[in-house]
Amino acid sequence: MRRSVEELNRFYAAPEGVVARRLVTAKLCEAWPDVRGLDVLGIGYCTPYLDRFVEARRVLQAMPAAQGAEIWPADLKVRATLVEEEALPFPTALFDRILMVHALEESPTPHGLLCEASRLLSPAGRLIIGVAARGGFWAHAEKTPFGYGQPYSRMQLENALRDAELEPLAWSYALYTPPMAPFLGWAGPLDNILPRIWPLKGGLILMEAGRKPFVAHTVKAQPSLLQELRDVLGVQQPVPTSKEIA
Repeated sequence: MRRSVEELNRFYAAPEGVVARRLVTAKLCEAWPDVRGLDVLGIGYCTPYLDRFVEARRVLQAMPAAQGAEIWPADLKVRATLVEEEALPFPTALFDRILMVHALEESPTPHGLLCEASRLLSPAGRLIIGVAARGGFWAHAEKTPFGYGQPYSRMQLENALRDAELEPLAWSYALYTPPMAPFLGWAGPLDNILPRIWPLKGGLILMEAGRKPFVAHTVKAQPSLLQELRDVLGVQQPVPTSKEIA
């Protein structure tokens, strides 16, 4: 069962959500520093992060029906819509950038959801998916939405993307800082230092993917049965006369 939009909204208003938003947004900005002239889609609950990409040509938020929808953005024309996970109401290959957060872990049909995201991505587009990391602190913290649903390892996420005709291109962890009040004030420095001195995983896997390239294979011509018989019998192919060529 998905966390409701009210629960997600409350989380991002709490100290843990404020920290998550700041640290994850910094990672997203590194991956997509300029989205001007591009069409961007958020799937799941991405509104805390989509605020950074409002300069894009078009920004939309698709919120699963089981989660519920909210008005976003509050002071502009509404760009959020309620959707069915396996039938998003957009044309194929429409979006240059797709962000998925709070989308895959609690989906009843994760493969179908990823296939829909793959369908909507343009041939040269990029998708970033953020999921709770298996073994990370945040996957075990039920006071955060990352503590619900199915967490993923990096290999599991790569395989899920490939099954949906997407090719993983890059990945990183975020949210190394435990979601506990004493650590939140040091979240920024700790997220920079801990990956270098601590072998544990971060709380969130961020993986970027693109459409799998289409490779055309040339079919080798097969000899005809008549030609095979000629080869066996040693019969030479007759050379056409000028009259036959004409």
